[in-house]
Amino acid sequence: MARSEGIRVIAQNRKAYHDYFIEETYEAGLVLTGTEIKSIRKGSVSLRDAYARVDDGEVFIYNMHIAPYEQGNRFNHDPLRPRKCLLHKKEISHLYGSVRQRGVTLVPTKIYIKDGWAKVELALAKGKKLYDKREAAKERDANREIQRALRARTRGE
Repeated sequence: MARSEGIRVIAQNRKAYHDYFIEETYEAGLVLTGTEIKSIRKGSVSLRDAYARVDDGEVFIYNMHIAPYEQGNRFNHDPLRPRKCLLHKKEISHLYGSVRQRGVTLVPTKIYIKDGWAKVELALAKGKKLYDKREAAKERDANREIQRALRARTRGE
C-alpha cells in the first residue's frame, strides 16, 4: 500500500492496463454507505471486471466488488451494487462525448483514500487488439533483459 502526499492506494486494476490503452484519467469521489467505506479502508475491494457508464448525466461504476464488512450485521450492503461517482458537470459531459465514440470505454483503474475520502481514478480507455498485447509483452521482456544486463555489468561479471 503506497503512501504519498496523504494518498493511500487501496486497489489497482492492473488488468485494465493490460487490456486497454489509457488515454485520460479523472479523479472522482464515491457515494458509499457506512459499511462500504469500512471495507474499503480494510482493503476488501476488487476492481476486476469493473466498468463505468454515464446514465442520465451521472456516472456509475458497475461490477466493483466491495466485500461485506464483518461487523456490519444487518447494515451490510450488496457487494456488487452500482455506485455513483462524484464529478463536475463539465467532466461528465466530456466523458459522455468521449464514451459515445466507437471503441472508447470508461474503466476504474484504482481506488485510494485521499485526505480521509475514498476516491476512484477513472480512465478513458481504448481496447487493445491481441497483437498490441503481444507487442507490449515483447517490449516488457526486452526492457527486463536490458536491465538485467546493466545490473550484471555494474557488478563486474
